[in-house]
Amino acid sequence: MLRTTGTYAISTTLGEPVRAFVPRPLPPVDPALSPSAFTDLNRQAELALARLAGVSGLVPSVEWLLYSAIRKEALLTSQIEGTQATLTDLLDEEAGFKVSNANDVEEVTNYLRAYRWVQEQLRSPAGLPISVRLLREAHRLLLDGARGAGKQPGELRRSQNWIGGTRPGNAVFVPPPPKCVPDLLADLERFIHHAATDLPPMVKVALIHAQFETIHPFLDGNGRIGRLMIAALFEYWGVLAEPLMYLSSYLKQHQGEYYRRLSAIRTDGDWESWVSYFLEGVATTAGEAEKKIVEVASLIASDRKRMLQSPKAGPVTYRLFEMLPLMPRFTIEHVREKLDTSVPTATAAVTVLEALGIVVEKTGHKRNRNYGYQAYIDLLC
Repeated sequence: MLRTTGTYAISTTLGEPVRAFVPRPLPPVDPALSPSAFTDLNRQAELALARLAGVSGLVPSVEWLLYSAIRKEALLTSQIEGTQATLTDLLDEEAGFKVSNANDVEEVTNYLRAYRWVQEQLRSPAGLPISVRLLREAHRLLLDGARGAGKQPGELRRSQNWIGGTRPGNAVFVPPPPKCVPDLLADLERFIHHAATDLPPMVKVALIHAQFETIHPFLDGNGRIGRLMIAALFEYWGVLAEPLMYLSSYLKQHQGEYYRRLSAIRTDGDWESWVSYFLEGVATTAGEAEKKIVEVASLIASDRKRMLQSPKAGPVTYRLFEMLPLMPRFTIEHVREKLDTSVPTATAAVTVLEALGIVVEKTGHKRNRNYGYQAYIDLLC
């Protein structure tokens, strides 16, 4: 059923008048969304998330899972925007190793910083709620660095932007004029905190993400901030207590459909197809994350068993092994610092794990050697 989801306003950019789309406030009306339309899909997504939360107990520390999941989300959400960094690049950069595409890696690490900051705010009694102010600060962290210097980090855009096309006149989509952005975001904030609706939380998250992308309030980074909001809202509404899945994996695999479904909201008023796509993505991603956790747990358990059976493994080796899921790339000096021990003792512990094939030396050099928990890294990739 068709509905009107917005109006058009004439905006001028680069000396060219364009029709900019101004969305109506949430929730959708004329007709309103029916919660019953999504009952089955929402239930499937809820069950998938419940299984995911349950299987996280297979590993000794949920921090191991969060370490990889958050980095995968940061990487994939950046790749949707064209960043070429890989997980290996990111892990190498965190270990202090030189990487060839430092600017791309910086964008991924900026997303990590922004996400951690948002999470800290939401978990602190004195922290900011999900709000325009929170999003602006997250945007400032996201665009911190050389590439974002001219993109007004932390500021709502003051000029007309457009998506696709070689110029505003042939753009695929023209977001609202800049003068409309503050009021539209204020409406979105009110929907998050004050909407009286019987829509399930995940359906509301789907609506909010699409609305944010339609408003496109920043000159750059809108997609990444919009996807960051998904994880933040999942935690805020108790959908998933910890960010154990990376929805950007699904959005990247089905990127064309992602954009088509968002576009259909504006052109055809088709909120139903977008929400269905979103819920299917949650269920699929949660299932994939569950499978990955089982694989990670199996690998770590198998490697731990081999280590414990080795007569050469001692307490320092055990301690090093337990650190590997949070330090998959390292040097002898890293081990010495983390375990507060001597270089010979650190070297001996690494040598034992290398002999067992658990860690692999990556340089082939006699000096300045570095190591990786390669089977674990390969599993994450």
